[in-house]
Parts: sequence; structure tokens; C-alpha cells
Amino acid sequence: MAAPGQDDCTVRVAVRIRPQLAKEKIEGCHICTSVIPGEPQVVLGKDKAFTFDFVYDMDTQQEEIYLKCVEQLIDGCLEGYNATVLAYGQTGSGKTYTMGTGFDVNITDGELGIIPRAIKHLYYGIEEKKRAAIEQGLPPPEFKVNVQFLELYNEDILDLFDSLRDLEASHKKSNIKIHEDANGGIYTVGVTTRMINTEAEMLQCLKLGALSRTTASTQMNVQSSRSHAIFTIHICQMRVCIKMDNDEVIDNKVISESREMNEFETLTAKFHFVDLAGSERLKRTGATGERAKEGISINCGLLALGNVISALGDKSKRVTHVPYRDSKLTRLLQDSLGGNSQTVMIACIGPSDRDFMETLNTLKYANRARNIKNKVMVNQDRASQQINILRSEIARLQIELTEYKTGKRLIGDDGVESINDMFHENTMLHTENNNLRMRVKAMQETIESLRSRVTQLLSDQVNQVLAKSGDGNDEISAMIKNYIKEVEDLRSKLFESEAMNENLRRNLSRASARPPYLNGTFSGSVLGSDKDAMDVLQMAKKDLEKLKKKEKKKKKSVTKEENLNEGEKLEEKDEEEKEKNDLEEEGQECSDHDGDEEDAEEDEVEISESSDESDSELDEEANFQADLANITCEIEIKQKLIDELENSQRRLQTLKKQYEEKLMMLQNKIRDTQLERDRVLQNLGSMESFSEEKANKIKSEYEKKLQVMNKELQKLHTAQKEHARLLKSQLQYEKQLKKLQQEVGEMKKNQGPSNETNEGRTRTCSHGRIEEKPRNCSTEERSSQARTSNETLGS
Repeated sequence: MAAPGQDDCTVRVAVRIRPQLAKEKIEGCHICTSVIPGEPQVVLGKDKAFTFDFVYDMDTQQEEIYLKCVEQLIDGCLEGYNATVLAYGQTGSGKTYTMGTGFDVNITDGELGIIPRAIKHLYYGIEEKKRAAIEQGLPPPEFKVNVQFLELYNEDILDLFDSLRDLEASHKKSNIKIHEDANGGIYTVGVTTRMINTEAEMLQCLKLGALSRTTASTQMNVQSSRSHAIFTIHICQMRVCIKMDNDEVIDNKVISESREMNEFETLTAKFHFVDLAGSERLKRTGATGERAKEGISINCGLLALGNVISALGDKSKRVTHVPYRDSKLTRLLQDSLGGNSQTVMIACIGPSDRDFMETLNTLKYANRARNIKNKVMVNQDRASQQINILRSEIARLQIELTEYKTGKRLIGDDGVESINDMFHENTMLHTENNNLRMRVKAMQETIESLRSRVTQLLSDQVNQVLAKSGDGNDEISAMIKNYIKEVEDLRSKLFESEAMNENLRRNLSRASARPPYLNGTFSGSVLGSDKDAMDVLQMAKKDLEKLKKKEKKKKKSVTKEENLNEGEKLEEKDEEEKEKNDLEEEGQECSDHDGDEEDAEEDEVEISESSDESDSELDEEANFQADLANITCEIEIKQKLIDELENSQRRLQTLKKQYEEKLMMLQNKIRDTQLERDRVLQNLGSMESFSEEKANKIKSEYEKKLQVMNKELQKLHTAQKEHARLLKSQLQYEKQLKKLQQEVGEMKKNQGPSNETNEGRTRTCSHGRIEEKPRNCSTEERSSQARTSNETLGS
């Protein structure tokens, strides 16, 4: 109940039928009421049926009424909820007996009414609360209990605890005033309030106040109550705040701080026990003079109460105004009817047929009260409410932050939050895993049963063979059965071990064949932690360095090949000149005609071979230079992307650190506020009286602090939105980095074989001089690639 919240709670109504009096039996009155067994329904006459929350027949005991109607109200008061028990009915129907304010000398423990039983239960609950706190190692709660006893006589409020009241001054108006606080609660001024420490002391106060009530004798009741009585118990409790549920995710620092310092909250509650005077007809009571005036006043108060009940409970009438101020009785019960209270109304009726009309009116009155809805909430001090609100807000933000870190929540491109599909998939896999476990367990049981059956069949078969041969024996059969069972167990274990061995071999082969990136940080779809992001950046940098080294090696190999080609060409020229000289010498020896034909054929063959080799060498060199230029461009682009990712990672770390510092600062403020609240409460308890100026000053200080805390809360919301935006951008950067890493890997795979073929083809070139410039990446291609990368980063 630590978090204050409102709940709609209807007024519960119980009907109690008193037994017939001796006078009614002598006069021959018949019983006109009946209760349907097992149903909360009472039938009046032959055809008038009414349904209520509780119905008690003539033989019902006092304890049963208390346990079912009032016991849980006392437990609610110990948790900070208001409660009211209202006894209504005609005169002589047993209201005072039910409430327990009669105090007859010959009364037994079984005949004790609701108020004495509630007092015993209240102090028993207080002791239980203290004992439970001590068992949990917490400081016991502190309780302060005080009581008031009011009497409403002739529309005038009297104080039954005022022992100095003059009997002659009873006709004068009292000085007791009714006021309403800022939250709509009703309180009285000028009433004697007695502090109570023990159960016996409260019972003594109840007895003294009950004996001071105004009673008189009428024709219908020998000792008739001539006033409405309201006995009120006020409970103030200071206890350690109830911890949150274990299912909620709370930061470890918050848990350690709460263990070091206990947080206290103050709960207040009030319990009204209302014994209304009975409605009566002057014709039947025979009242005259002062008794008649009292009866008229009683009926006026009950009429005003009926109007309030009709206004609150009649659904057909859309009443906007409830006439609480028509009577002091309704004004005092404003909290109980339609306000902050758990209310139980006990309608007392007589069973005799001569009271038929009064009983019918009482049942209609009570039936309308069932439609009243009260707004029930915990009565908690404002400081505790604010602290609980802030604590719940911090816990909610921590849960959301954890969900973002684990990847459960995502923010789409349109800024809308959504649950990650991986989370749904994980939930489905967990469910499927549980189902498979159940199936495996069932299959294991089936296998065990089949194994035992196979063992039994094999043993029976062996026993039959032994019986046919004449060597059968019980000991031998039992031994054979045990051996067969052991063999079957070993065989099943062998199968399991072979299956496990096969699975391990498969896993080992998969792990050895897996690429290095899949073993590292790229195995997940979302990089959850900062450490993973830093590992990815380091890996990307290493790959970039390898590409740069390969590029340098290529350039060196190209320059070496060019030098070698130039040297080979010079050597080839020298050899050609020598060959020409030899051919000339040989030509001089041959005839002129034959020499001219051979020289022409040799020149044509050499020219065709050299032209073909030079063309193929030019094409290969041009392709090699183009690939080298493209790799250089891609390396520059990826270098820029990696730099941008590093900058974004540093910004994210800075903002995360600021966010955590702000969260710690807010937690420290909450702790300071709790300490200040405890100090103020101690000062208020120690001060006997303080001026209104001091109260206003303290109030203004707290209002200023609340304003500052609200501003801090708004800033925290803004930081939360910024954090969500940064998480979104981080996910996009990580996806881009993963894509770049895959492209680098593909380039490395494709570049290895192309490099070898280019080097082999370059070595085969042996004729002609190549003087063609390499085809590099044009400026337009570079600009288009850079523009594409910038657009990717911008998105």
C-alpha cells in the first residue's frame, strides 16, 4: 500500500433481523420476514425480496457479524485506510446492542458488540505489526491512538468526553465546529480528544461516553437512544517504507543506500462507529413534549441522510449537488458517504408483522445505499507521497534503460518505440524449450518402462530355456534378470555417449570452419555493450592497415617489374643487333635472290609476334592499375567512416556518463529530502506549539524545493529522449560498420587470386616497350562514391 492510489469501493450493506420480543409473542404477532438459505436475500411478506451483501437471521451471533463485516476494516485502518460502520433502523430494532454501546452488567463475552471487539482486534494488530517488524530486523512502527465521542442531540453537537459539561447548559448551543480540509476531509474543532495507550483504557472511555448519552423510555423501547452517537478512533502510524516487488529491476546503488538508511512514512486513518437513533412514529411511540421534539429532530436528521443516499445512489437522477449541509449528521458523515472511506451499513429490522411498514422502509433505505461508490485511498503525508512517486519514476526509468541496453526495446526510423523481434523470438524459444523439456521427460519415462519390459521379456525367455533343459532355479533366474538389466543400462549409456560424441565432433568442425568475424563481435545482430563496439573498431582498423600494406606491396611490385622490363628490353636489342650481323654475314655467302626472300619472311614473323605480345601486356597492365586505384578510393572512404564511428562512440560515452551522474545526483537529492523530512517531523514532535508564520515559512520552503525538483525532473525527461536518440544512431552506425567489415572481407577474398594472375602475366611479357599511363579512378567516380558515403552517414 505504499503507493497512493484511488480505488472505487461501493458501500456494503448488511441486514440483521432481531429475535421476537416476549411482548410481541404475548400479543400474538406473526413473523413476516424470511431468509433464503445460502443466499444473501431477505423476503418480506410473500413477494417483496431484497438482496444485500450480508443477511443475518434471528439466531446469528455477534461474533459472526463482526468477523464478516468489520474485521477487514480494522486491518485496512492499520494500512492507512479510513472506515465507517453505520447502524440504521427503527427504534427498538437492536442498533445499540449490535454496536456494543449498551454496557449491560449481565452481558457475556459472546454478546459483546462491534466496538469492543474492534478495539481488541486493533491492539492485537498493533502488536502483530511490531512483532513482524522486529522479526524482519526493522525498527518497529510507532502508533499514536486517540478517540473522540460525539453526540448529535436536537441538531446540536455535544462532547461526551467533556466531564465539566453542565447539565443545565445542555439547552445552549455548543462551541463545536465542523470544518473541511484541502483534501476534502472533515474534522471537528473544539472536541475533547483523549490519547489512548491500552485496550482497557479505550474500553473505559467508551463506557463513560456511552453512559453520558441521552436516553429515555417510550412505548416502543424502554431505553431508547434519543441522539445519534459517533465514536471515532484516530490512528497515526510511522513505519519503515514497504520495499518494492522483487520483480522490478532496481539499481544496486539504490539498494545499498536503502539498506544503510531506513526510509519512514506516516500513515493516518480514522474509524467512525455510528449508532443512529431509531426512526419512529409519534402515534406508535406516544411521545409528547420533550420526547416528541426529540423524535422530530431524529426524523429530520434521518431524512437528510436519506436525501444524501438518494442523491449518491440513484442512477436515474443525474444529481450534481449532494445536500451534505442540510444536517450536521450528513456533514459529519461526508467522508463515509461518497468520500474517502470503506463503509459498511448495518440495517437492523424487526421480524413482527406489526412493524411491517417500518421494516419495508428500512430495507428500501438500505437498498439505495448499496449504489453509493466511495473513492478509497491511503492517507499518507505529502513528503512520503512525493518520495514514493520519485522512487517509482526512477525504477521505471531504470527498467527502460535496461531494456534499451539489452535490446528489448527499439526506436524505429519514425521515432516510434517498439519491442524488438528478437525478444519475441526469445520468448517463443523459451516456451518451446520448456515444451521440449516436458516431452523429453515423458520420453525418458517411456524409455524406462520399455527397458524394464524388454528386460522382463528376455529374462522370461531365458527362464523358459532353462526350464526346458531342467536347470531352472529362482536364484539363477534372478541373477540372469539382473545381468540383462545391467546390460540394457550399459547399452543405453553407450548410445548416449556415442550421440554426444558425434555432436561434439560436429560442433568442433563448425567452430574450426567458422570465419574469424563470426567468432568475435559480429556474431550478434545488435552490439549491446561498449566493449563490443570498441572491439569492432579495433578490428576494422587492423583490416584497414592490412589493406594499406597490400597496396604498398603492389606498388613496389609494379615498380620492380617496370625496371626488370626495361633491362630485358635493352638485352633483347643487343641480341637482335648480333643476330642481324650474323644474318648479314651468312647472306653474303648465299645468293642475292635467296637472301632477300628469307629476310622478308623473318621480319614479318617477328613484327607480328611482338605486336600481339605488346597488346596483351598493355591490357593486363591497364586492368591492374585500375584495380589498384579503386582499392585506394575505397580505403579512403572506409577510413572516413571509421573516424565518424569513433567520434560518435566518444560522444555517446560522454552523454552516458552525464546521464549517470544526473541519476546519482537525483538519488542523492531524494536521500537529502528524506533526511530533511525526518528532521522536520522530529522538530514538529518536539515543539509543543508553533506560530502560523513558522508554518507558512516551512510551507513556502517546501514549495520552492518541490518546484526545483520538478524542473530537475523535466531535465531528466529531456536527457532520456536524447539518450534514446543516441541509442538509435548507435544502432545505425553499428549496422553500417558491420556492412563495411563484410565488404572489406569480400575485397580481401577477391584480391588474392587477381593479384597472383596479374603478377604471372606481367612476368611473361618479354618483347616491346610499354609506355601507356595507368587508368586511375576518375574525379567523377570519386565524388559520386564520397557523396554516397556522406548520404549513408547522414541517414
